Amino acid sequence: MSGVAWGQLFHGSHKPGGDEKRTHGILFGVIRALWWVAWAVVLVLLGWAGSIEARTSYLQSRFFTWFDSGISYQPKPGASHSIHFPQFGPHDIRLGYAALPDIIPSLEAHQFQIASQAQWSPRLDWFVTHGGYALYTPKPQTGLRLYDRNGVPLIATAYPEHVYANFSDVPPLVASTLTSIEDRDLLDTQNPLHNPAVSWGRFLLASGGRVAGMLNHHWQRGGASTLATQIVKFSDSPGGRTGGVEEKLLQMATAAAAAYMNGPDTTAASRAILVTYLNSTPLASSPGYGEVIGIPEALSVWYGTDPAEANKVLTQPDVTARQGLIYREVLSLILAGQRPAYYLVQNRLALENLTNAYLHQLAKEGIISPALRDAALAAKLPFTPPLPPSPQLPFTGDKATAWLQTELLSMLHLQDLWSLDHYDLTAYSTIDEAAQQRVTNVLTHLGDPAYDQSLGLYGKLMLASGNKPALINWSFVLYEHGTNANYVRIHTDSLNQPFDINSGVKLQLGSTAKLRTLITYLNILLALHDKLAALPAPDLLHIAATAPDNLTRWAAGYLATSTGRGLQPMLDAAMQRKYSASPVTLFTGGGENSFGNFQPWENTLNPTVEYAFENSINCVFIRVMRDVRDYYVAQSGIDKAQLLSNPHDPARLAYLQRFAAQEGSGYLYNFYNGYRGLTASQALERLAGRTQPMASHLADIFLAVHPNAGLADMTAFLQAHMPKQAFAQVTGDRLAQLYGEFANGRLSLNDEGYIANVHPLEIWLVLYLQAHPNATWNDISAASPSVIQQSYAWLFKPDKTFQQNVRITTLLEQDAFKAIWQDWRRQGYPFDHLVPSLGTAIGASGDKPDTLAELMGIILANGAQLPSVDFNRLNFADGTPYQTDFTNQPAPHQVLDPAVAQTVRQALLGVVQNGTASAVAGAYRAPDGNVLQIGGKTGSGDNRYHIYGPGGALKGERVVDRTATFVFFLGDRFFGTVTAYVPGQAAAGFSFDSAMAVQLLKDLQPQLAPLFQAPAEPE
Repeated sequence: MSGVAWGQLFHGSHKPGGDEKRTHGILFGVIRALWWVAWAVVLVLLGWAGSIEARTSYLQSRFFTWFDSGISYQPKPGASHSIHFPQFGPHDIRLGYAALPDIIPSLEAHQFQIASQAQWSPRLDWFVTHGGYALYTPKPQTGLRLYDRNGVPLIATAYPEHVYANFSDVPPLVASTLTSIEDRDLLDTQNPLHNPAVSWGRFLLASGGRVAGMLNHHWQRGGASTLATQIVKFSDSPGGRTGGVEEKLLQMATAAAAAYMNGPDTTAASRAILVTYLNSTPLASSPGYGEVIGIPEALSVWYGTDPAEANKVLTQPDVTARQGLIYREVLSLILAGQRPAYYLVQNRLALENLTNAYLHQLAKEGIISPALRDAALAAKLPFTPPLPPSPQLPFTGDKATAWLQTELLSMLHLQDLWSLDHYDLTAYSTIDEAAQQRVTNVLTHLGDPAYDQSLGLYGKLMLASGNKPALINWSFVLYEHGTNANYVRIHTDSLNQPFDINSGVKLQLGSTAKLRTLITYLNILLALHDKLAALPAPDLLHIAATAPDNLTRWAAGYLATSTGRGLQPMLDAAMQRKYSASPVTLFTGGGENSFGNFQPWENTLNPTVEYAFENSINCVFIRVMRDVRDYYVAQSGIDKAQLLSNPHDPARLAYLQRFAAQEGSGYLYNFYNGYRGLTASQALERLAGRTQPMASHLADIFLAVHPNAGLADMTAFLQAHMPKQAFAQVTGDRLAQLYGEFANGRLSLNDEGYIANVHPLEIWLVLYLQAHPNATWNDISAASPSVIQQSYAWLFKPDKTFQQNVRITTLLEQDAFKAIWQDWRRQGYPFDHLVPSLGTAIGASGDKPDTLAELMGIILANGAQLPSVDFNRLNFADGTPYQTDFTNQPAPHQVLDPAVAQTVRQALLGVVQNGTASAVAGAYRAPDGNVLQIGGKTGSGDNRYHIYGPGGALKGERVVDRTATFVFFLGDRFFGTVTAYVPGQAAAGFSFDSAMAVQLLKDLQPQLAPLFQAPAEPE
């Protein structure tokens, strides 16, 4: 009934007449008015409540305080299952937080494990999962912090360099100016609960403008950003920008939640927001400096103003010209935050004008005094010129630091030190900074003749009178052997460049290669022992008589007559095998090579392998490597004697085809590099220049490239490329004859090359490029196999047996050295191939001091390869929701049999006790006073290119470098290398060998002694 009554009142469902009609009309009007009044009261009450809430944020403070009570994170052991890493925010990218998902697997590949990681509360997990950003207090400064093993700081970067430490450091003039321009309600002390993330008036204005803008873009006015939301934008939003309404709401929600982290009273939080904004607003990039972050930093970079002075000046009561200038600078930077690159780099005049306009407005509003306005208006922004390149500092004192930075760059996949230095990363290295500096101090003083003389570095096989020792570069690396890892303690050199001699260069280190050769030799005998030891004596004797290689014959013969057949006795006997030390010429590396010894008296010896190793006798190890090579040839299953002696052996064809493909591709690639990028006419000109300017040669070249050209074209080409007098003597009949012989592809490719005295593949390449001017090397490689085989047709002829055998022998040797490389690779050899020559036994394939030291560590660990550790711990993002701490968890693995390692160790001890490193014997003592056992291997390199003329006569040489190395161990705990290196032509003036490196190790005893007193690394 009531519903009907109300319907009647409002809709007039019956039609009363007369007075009744008039009475009802009045009543209806009163009720309708009361209805709208009631709604108006409700709306007013809601508006009033909204206004109160917008001003006080009471309900917001209650909600967010409750919400934040469930927000937490703390590091706990192991990997976190709740952590979410940021992706796009500039701050997160700059500090490395966004890169952590890629950093984690990279470090795990380097044997790091997550020791602890931030565990998130369920509410923080929910908040970020649903689009919010992690809630935490950002650090005002971050950067790489690098420490040595004892906690001594090596690097302590802080970016930005200048910041406001807290709210009290901010001059009130700066705070009032910033809030007046960007966020007037931020420091509202009358409403301590207010939400600093939202300015409701500006938000409603911006929302209305957004809606109106749909009708007319000119009506789209106003912005809703507060300082709190801008901080979130700079830190977390993709690209540091607000991409739309949804992103703006995420910024507001994150900023609001962050503001109430410490309770409902946001007074302190608001002040912290102001400080954070001043410290973190991006202000473009300055040439020579990089990205500029924060007002204090920008004052220094853009205007050359000391922020400390600026704070002092801006708090003085009296207005001065200096105060006016600095205030103008601060105001301009606050305004430049709207469009940093535009105002600070592209259009500085616009910034001047904008600053002037705001000075008038701020004075009008009473934010600044008229006197300060006038002083600031009278000043001009003093932009500093781009920073000059940083002066080159001495690198020698920071070698370990530079090397550690390089290691971090590699592990973290970073491209530059700027990025690394800005990471929120604390790294704990294994370097002993005190020992590093002691040794570096010695190395940097080397080169002073008087100092070198005092160390005993002058003498036989060392420095000589007239030498310039300052030209010698020295390097030193020392490891400490632990249970599961080898710890880098010293890594330095004397080179005043960032280049690292220890690990950054391939050096010809001479006889240190004998160490790797000896290990391979013993590994072969180990394999032969495993294979043959269980066989009966008659079988062994048969093998000893018929095996195709010396090592198998010797092993079988030894085991056939040995009673115990144990591995260690066999390895000891192998060290006593004798080889001739006489100079020798052998086919290796594709040709005949002659080898000699360092000392003439060695030429008549017939020493054991042990004696030759101790005294570094070249020709013995050339012969040892020959046996090693022949063993691997035999292991391939190829009967070398049969293959070379029987011209009809079907296996020969495959070898010859392989040789042709291999050598031909090499030639073709070199030709391609010479012709790449040339036009067709330029290529023909280059090819013509490769032959003699004779009619037959040039006609052959021209018609090989243009087989369908006419006689007139050929004649013109000859006339253009022959001397006038020579061409004048070529008759018309001769031209016709040449054309008839060479035109229309009458000659084979080989004949064309033979006539022109040009490699046929070069002719083919030019012809191919005429038809395919944009061809890549892959295109040429795919098109050339049959042509290459054709160009080597001469090699397949029956009367070329000798030439065939030379090439087959070369390939067999190459295959053997691939197997040798596999063994060296297990020893830690750093390069991807060996020079396939017996000269590899005495250093032809090069090495690195650092990897030789690591080999010494393998030997010291009884054949186990313990990872070399340069960092114990890496801590990322400490104190943040992204905190991830790593520890190094090395995993040793066996690469040498313990018996082989022990045999080699005894041989290394012999080098010091009886051989080329005897000068250092007895120089080091353990803490108990006992003499330390020292072992090692010396190596010297006098590396030159010889230039030969016709008939093999030596025409000259080019000096490459000179090296002297000693790779060593000191007792059971320490090992390393010391290297002297002279690059280039200057090396010709020196005659030192490894004796000088041995002497320097002896000289370093006082600098290294404190390390022996320190306790061993805890595992």
